[in-house]
Amino acid sequence: MTSVLDRFLRYVQIDTQSDPQSESFPSTAKQRDLSNLLVVELQGLGVEDAHLDEHGYVYATLPSNSNKTDIPVICFCSHVDTSPDVTGADVVPIVHKNWNGSDIILPDDPTQILKVGELNDLANQIGNDIITASGTTLLGADNKAGVAEIMAAAEYLITHPEVKHGTIKILFTPDEEVGRGTEKVDLIKLGADYGYTVDGESVGTLEDETFSADGVKITIHGVSTHPGYAIGKLENALKIAGDVLAALPKDSLSPETTESKQGFIHPVHVEGIQEKVVVEFIIRDFTDEGLKEKEDLLQDILNTVLNQYPYSTAKFEVKEQYRNMKKVLDKHPQVIANAVKAMERCGLAALPRSIRGGTDGSRLSFMGLPCPNIFAGEHAFHSRLEWVSVQDMEKAVEVIVALSQVWEEEA
Repeated sequence: MTSVLDRFLRYVQIDTQSDPQSESFPSTAKQRDLSNLLVVELQGLGVEDAHLDEHGYVYATLPSNSNKTDIPVICFCSHVDTSPDVTGADVVPIVHKNWNGSDIILPDDPTQILKVGELNDLANQIGNDIITASGTTLLGADNKAGVAEIMAAAEYLITHPEVKHGTIKILFTPDEEVGRGTEKVDLIKLGADYGYTVDGESVGTLEDETFSADGVKITIHGVSTHPGYAIGKLENALKIAGDVLAALPKDSLSPETTESKQGFIHPVHVEGIQEKVVVEFIIRDFTDEGLKEKEDLLQDILNTVLNQYPYSTAKFEVKEQYRNMKKVLDKHPQVIANAVKAMERCGLAALPRSIRGGTDGSRLSFMGLPCPNIFAGEHAFHSRLEWVSVQDMEKAVEVIVALSQVWEEEA
C-alpha cells in the first residue's frame, strides 16, 4: 500500500472551497492552507524546488534518474479547490471497510443515502473500502483524490530509484471549480512538454475530449418609473429577464434534458432590480459550430422578447471560456498511446470518454501543454453523496508510476 489513503484523509479535512463571486486570486485564501502543506510535504520528500507562487500555484520537479537525455518532460496536475455548490468545511471522512454492497446511510444526515442502483460504478466496488463524508458536506474527492494520488506516486518514485523515469513536473492549481484554474499558470517556469490532469471518475477512464464552453452575459435596461403612475411607461427589467428565461426550450438544450454529445444553454445567475437586470448563462457544446448555434438562438430569444418592450434595451456579451481539447490532442497521439500502455501494464483496459464539462487540461492544451485527463476514482461530484474507493486511488497511483516509466522507455 502507498501513502495515498493517509494523505487523502488529511487533505479533505482542509477547507479549500473556491468562490465564483470573488475577484481575488486565488478566489479564497484558504486554498493556500492545503497548498502550503503540499509544499512542506514535497520538501520533506527531498523535492528541493517545491514552492507556492504568489498566485497560489504549487510547482515541483522530480529530476530524471535515467541515463537517457531525450525523454519528454511530463507534468501531473490536480486542483486543490473544491466546488462552491456544497460546503467543504468540517469534512468528516468515513472509511467503510470491505463494503458489502448494501446502501450506505450517511450518519450525520440519514436522508443522504448512497444507493447501489443509482450511483455510477458503486455496484462494482463490493469488497472494497469506500470513503464518504458524514452527510452534511461534500467529501472533496474532486480533486483531492488526484492530489493525494500524485503525492503518493511522487513519494513512491523518490523512494524507489530503481523505477526509471525522465523529469517529472508536479502542478497543483487553485480555482479550477470556478473556471480560473490556469489563469495565471506559468508554463515557461513549469517547463513540461506534455501533461495529464488526474481528475477523472471510474478506474481506467481516459478522457481526451471536453465540451467547448462560452459564457454569455445579458444586461437588460428597462424603463423605471413610480409604480403608482406607471401606466404606459414602466418596462420592468425583471419581467423582461423572466420572459427570456421562460422562452428557453423546455424539453431540450438544458443540462437536465441532454446527455452524451448534446450541448445546452444554462442560466446560472440572475441579479438586478426593476431598472436593470444581469442574466448570466453558460453555453456548452462539443463543437464551436454548436456553440455558435446556441448563442444565436439565445440572441433570437432576447430579440423576440425585446420586441414587446419598445423602450428597453439589452447588451449581449459572449466570453470564451475553454475549447474542446481533442483538437490539440489529436495532433499528439503519443500522449494518449502512452496512457493506454500504462493502464494496460496495470491490468486495466483504457476507457476512452468525453467529458461533459472541462478540466484544467482543456486550457492547458490550448496554451501549449497537451493534457488529457486520467481517472482519480472520484464519484458523485459536487454533492454530499461524493465517494471514492481506496482501491481505485491505489490503482491511480500505480498508473501514474507506470506512465512515468512508459515515457522513459519510449524515448
